[in-house]
Amino acid sequence: MTRIDFYTEAQDKLDLACKLAGKAVQAKTRMLILAPDGELRARLDKMLWMHPPIGFIPHCPAGAPIASETPVLLSGSADEVPVDDILLNLADTWPQTFARFQRLIEIVTRDEADKAFARERYRFYRDRGYQITTHNMAALERARPGH
Repeated sequence: MTRIDFYTEAQDKLDLACKLAGKAVQAKTRMLILAPDGELRARLDKMLWMHPPIGFIPHCPAGAPIASETPVLLSGSADEVPVDDILLNLADTWPQTFARFQRLIEIVTRDEADKAFARERYRFYRDRGYQITTHNMAALERARPGH
């Protein structure tokens, strides 16, 4: 069964997506980042080229010729992509094919509209029997030394 993680109270959805993509690459797992909005995908693409500040996260569009050998893929759809490790969902709704992935990541900001969409997704997964782990990013920030 797909493992589902909600990262809540995130300050910046795309920044956290980049950090999680970097962790996936370090762990030698592959990730599909689902971003239905083309402008959002373009912003994320640019950020991945500059993250971390002295490097980049190898990525490409899911339909690119090198997609089968690239660790992080960007797509507007989770259908027919050569990845089934991690799906990071940046859409407002649940991805219909999420169950074929080993892990699903949802990022929720402090924005009330974003929280409302996330509550719907959370209920959808919970009502289907999925176990959900929540990571409160604001609490994690406060727990760090120097904060």
